[in-house]
Amino acid sequence: MADQESTGTTLGYEQARDELIDVVRRLEAGGATLEESLALWERGEELAKVCRRWLEGARARLDAALAAEDGATDGTVASEEEGEDAAE
Repeated sequence: MADQESTGTTLGYEQARDELIDVVRRLEAGGATLEESLALWERGEELAKVCRRWLEGARARLDAALAAEDGATDGTVASEEEGEDAAE
């Protein structure tokens, strides 16, 4: 379990994706023993989790940036509207 956690923190998205592609190619090529195939599949699962964590983190950062942008825009509009009400 600790090995899976360390894998997630040491691999970048591109590294994990590239290795996952290699694992899939090796599985699709066949010729591996059952034990080798299981080990490849397990490694693929770990790599997929790493990629998913990176993508979820990127999505969260984008959502936060968009929310901050919307908040800044909403705040500007509200301030302008308040100023118009006060002028009347």
